[in-house]
Amino acid sequence: MRKFLNAVALAPFVWAAVPALAGEKDVTLYKNPQCDCCEGYADYLRENGFDVTVKATHDLAEMSREAGISDEFQGCHLSFVDGYVVSGHVPVGTVKKLLTERPDIKGVTLPGMPMGSPGMSGTKEAPFEMLEVTKSGTVGGVYARE
Repeated sequence: MRKFLNAVALAPFVWAAVPALAGEKDVTLYKNPQCDCCEGYADYLRENGFDVTVKATHDLAEMSREAGISDEFQGCHLSFVDGYVVSGHVPVGTVKKLLTERPDIKGVTLPGMPMGSPGMSGTKEAPFEMLEVTKSGTVGGVYARE
C-alpha cells in the first residue's frame, strides 16, 4: 500500500515533465520557397520522430547570419529545435547528440548541400563534419562527424 501511495504522490511530477520532453522533438525549418531538398530533409526528420513545421522565406541567408552562421558556413535551410539552431542537412544522429548532450553552443551547421546527406540525392563520399555555432556568433570547430 505504501508503494502505491508513493507512486500516486509522484504522478503529478512525472506528468508535469512530459510536455518539456515533447518540445525537444518540435522543429521549425525555414527554407527558400523553391527548394525541394529541404522538404526531403523535413521528411527525414519526421521519419526519425520529429514534428516538423516548414516555413518558406526569402530571408534565409539573413536569418542564418543572425543565428551566427556566416555565408561560407551556411547550410541549405535553417532549423530551430529546442533552443538550438541546426543549419543544413545535418544527420539525425548529430541532432539527437545535440539534444542529449546540451552543449553550451548556439547549434551546429553542415555547410552547403553535400551529396548523399539526408534529403539530398547522390552518394556520400566522406564523413560529414558538423561545425559548432558558438554563443558568440561564430562558427567554431567540429562538433560531430558522421
